Amino acid sequence: MPHFEHRGCRLHYEDHGRGEPVLLVHGLGSSIQDWEYQIPHLLQRRRVLALDLRGHGRSDKPRERYSIAAFAEDVAALIEHLGLPNVHLVGISMGGMVGFQLGVERPELLRSLTIVNSGPEVKARSAADWWMLAKRWTLSRLLSMETIGKGLGRLLFPRPEQAELRAKVEQRWPQNDKRAYLAALDAIIGWGVRERLSAIACPVLVVSADRDYTPVATKEAYVRELPNARLVVIEHSRHATPMDQPHRFNAVLDDFLAQVEQSQPHHENKDPQSC
Repeated sequence: MPHFEHRGCRLHYEDHGRGEPVLLVHGLGSSIQDWEYQIPHLLQRRRVLALDLRGHGRSDKPRERYSIAAFAEDVAALIEHLGLPNVHLVGISMGGMVGFQLGVERPELLRSLTIVNSGPEVKARSAADWWMLAKRWTLSRLLSMETIGKGLGRLLFPRPEQAELRAKVEQRWPQNDKRAYLAALDAIIGWGVRERLSAIACPVLVVSADRDYTPVATKEAYVRELPNARLVVIEHSRHATPMDQPHRFNAVLDDFLAQVEQSQPHHENKDPQSC
């Protein structure tokens, strides 16, 4: 399994296929596994990269303070490690925050940016916001990873026919290193780059579930602040849209990537490092 080292951390990634490179970045407490419904589909036409962020999956879990900026630096290091000019980056939740951070710090590395159920800041703007963040911070420290996984599974996949998806969350969540999980949660709270969105020049697709944690109106507001962005709402979906609506999500992503490549063609990368 391929790894590379950056800032003293051994990072696990996957690299398969040929064509335009698409880099997938997971959310908090997740890993490459959560793209299981996207990777085989994208491989039909493109080169697919996926990374376990530090503290997650099969990457190292250093005892240090994590930050969204550091996660973005790891992603940039992978792009440079593979010698890619730029990539289509797709990030969900915390992975979307990493995408925003990379977009404002290293815009030259992005050919396009797809943000899934995420936003450019996690800052309390009201008493309700403070309460929500404080509750999440406290419960994450008090509850076991097993308990969090069961609760999250019911929240993300509440319908009877989603039992298999619930079981996946319940099985995967306890595999997290709790110290690293809490460090990543702390990296999210208070983070933001919203005032710098004008730096993101590449095309941006924002995908929002109709039943995500934050309302569609929140995404509509920040989409208007981006130079070249559009919003697509996927119905009957919650926070884990690529898992609960994979066919619809994959179709929306396909259309966006094809439009970007048609309007901004460049030479295909012929030499992926692993296939």
